Parts: sequence; structure tokens; C-alpha cells
Amino acid sequence: MTLASTYSTSRVTAIGRLTALRVPPVVALSFALVALAIAWSLVPSLFTSYDPVNGVPAQKLLGPSVAHWFGTDHLGRDLYTRVVYGTASSVASALIAVVIGVFAGGLIGLLAGFFGGWVDTLFARLVDVLLAIPKFPLAVIVVTAIGFDTTNAAIATGVSAVALFARVMRSEVIKTRQATFVESSFLLGGSRWHILWRHVLPNASRSVLPLAVLQFGDSILVIASLAFLGYGDPPPASDWGLLISIGKDYLKWPWLVYAPAFVTIATVLSVNRISRWLRKTD
Repeated sequence: MTLASTYSTSRVTAIGRLTALRVPPVVALSFALVALAIAWSLVPSLFTSYDPVNGVPAQKLLGPSVAHWFGTDHLGRDLYTRVVYGTASSVASALIAVVIGVFAGGLIGLLAGFFGGWVDTLFARLVDVLLAIPKFPLAVIVVTAIGFDTTNAAIATGVSAVALFARVMRSEVIKTRQATFVESSFLLGGSRWHILWRHVLPNASRSVLPLAVLQFGDSILVIASLAFLGYGDPPPASDWGLLISIGKDYLKWPWLVYAPAFVTIATVLSVNRISRWLRKTD
């Protein structure tokens, strides 16, 4: 009887865990869209056979059709191909920005929250300076200082996100530092660095993952905005923001703006929805 009840309890627990991890349809669709964007960025040639740089002048400004899903631009280039090949730059740049924000901001927040004292005061002032400047103007300042390039735009976007990750990490570290298992580790003779890397960092970084995913989508928007203003790679590059910037000059052919804008919005919304789901299932 005891074995049966134990088996029944474990089975109910397993079913409950599977139910808790069940992915809602909207989140599954979001994962599919993000996976498609990543596939575009890794192997764009598998999704289109057109040349993203050289077009056919006789086919310029054609509307969306079976042959050209997003139509063609003013040089006769297939717009769908341009969007697909531009994904690599947009996704890679956003990833660079997130990595910079996570590592730099996470390290600042980790050290400030764990050691406190003058270390916390010093880093707090640095974060206050970064927060005093709005994110987008800060990115413009940085990219202007280091040069107009998509990679530089990614670095600038990452720098503007450092303060956000630092504040979140600091608050999580302070909360974790006061936990019972951390105090027990201190009493057992654990060194500061051992406790920091072994106990505090793994537990405090749980809240950083949903934030990093959310920041990935935000970085796509910021980098696209910088490219729209001309702070990214020049033509014939096909960054999503640059495609929108070029398309705005041809108001009679709205698909030149709608196609890259729709892809950008769909990707960012999908990333945001995944971030919300991760935060709820933490």
C-alpha cells in the first residue's frame, strides 16, 4: 500500500511538472518566428535564390507576388531576399549588445551587491551617470564617437544597457547574500570568492535570463533605429532599419517599408512574449 501511494504521488508530481512546463500556443509561435529569424541569419541562401545586392532594373518596384513575396525595390532587387540577408546583421548585432550588457552590467551589479561599502558606492555612481542619459541618445553618442558601423551600433546599444543589468543583478545579489545557505557557507569557512561564484552568482543570475531575452528584442529596435538614421552600415547593406529608411522615399510603393517593418515588429514581439513566459515560469 505504501509503495502504491508513493508511486501515485510521484506520478502526480511528474504530471504537474509537465503541465507547468507546457508551452502556450502563442509562445510556441513566438519560438517558431525567432527560430526562423535565426535560421535566416545563419543560412540565408537556403531560403532564397536571388542576389541581395544585384537586381534586374527592368523588374524594379514590382508589387508582392509569387515570384517576389515582398516585391522588388527601386533597383529591381528582391525585397524578401534583402530582408533575409539583413537578418544576419540585425540578429548578430543585437546579440553583441546583449552580451556586452549582461557581462559588463552583471559584473558591476555582482561586485557592488556582494561587497557593498565603497565598492557599491563607486559602482552606484557609475550606474547613476549611465541612467542620467536616455538610452537612445547615449547609443547615438557612443556610435558617433567610435564610428558609423553596425558593429559599433551594437557596442553602443550594449553600453546603454549596462546600467539596467547592473541594477537588476545588484538587487538579486543583495537578496541572495542574505539567504540562510550563504550565511551557512560563511560559517563553514568558505572564502568570499568561493561563495560569490559558487552560491551567489548562480542564484542571482536567474532573473537576468528573462531580462536578457527582453533586451535582445529591445536591442533589435535600437540598432534598427540607428541604421534608419544612418549610423549603421551604408548601402548596399540590408539592415532592417536601413531598408525602412530607403523605402520611406518611395511612398507610392508602401511594401518597401511595410515588409521590413513587419518582420522587425514580429521578431521583437515574439522575443518579448518569450521573455514574459520565462519570467512567469521561473
